[in-house]
Amino acid sequence: MNDRPSLAESDTTALHLWWLDHYRSIIEGKLRGLSDADLRSSRLPSGWSPLELLKHLVFMEQRWLLWGFGGQAVEHPWGDSGDDPDGPWKVGADETLDDLLGQLHERGEVTRQLVGGAHPSTFAAAGGRFGPDERPTLNWILFNVLQEYARHAGHLDVARELADGATGE
Repeated sequence: MNDRPSLAESDTTALHLWWLDHYRSIIEGKLRGLSDADLRSSRLPSGWSPLELLKHLVFMEQRWLLWGFGGQAVEHPWGDSGDDPDGPWKVGADETLDDLLGQLHERGEVTRQLVGGAHPSTFAAAGGRFGPDERPTLNWILFNVLQEYARHAGHLDVARELADGATGE
């Protein structure tokens, strides 16, 4: 990961990209070391597993940035929930931690290529996730994606501590 940006950094797109990379590494750290059983089971009343949450992050970033900001066609934007926007997250028996982490980091590269150097006030393209009258700015989208990562990193803190007692950021 790149060096932490200076406290005087004013390029909010660059700041968002750095923090997103940071949270991807935190997510990976929370998941590495868990057994396959712990990755695929839940200790929480809501019922999600750590691997399901990881898959959700992959698709969440794709929905907001590639499909949303970029307006590009995405075959299964709700692939984390069996193509049901309101459905529970699902992970197939053949999906592994390494595969999903690879997708998470690939998604980060796609995001970096898509928005790197773009002005934060740039509006999302129409025709993907957003219609012509509901296009948020890149800054809005990046804030939303960042809060998703931060919130879910906190969720993984709890899941990891319940699984094996490990704690951390």
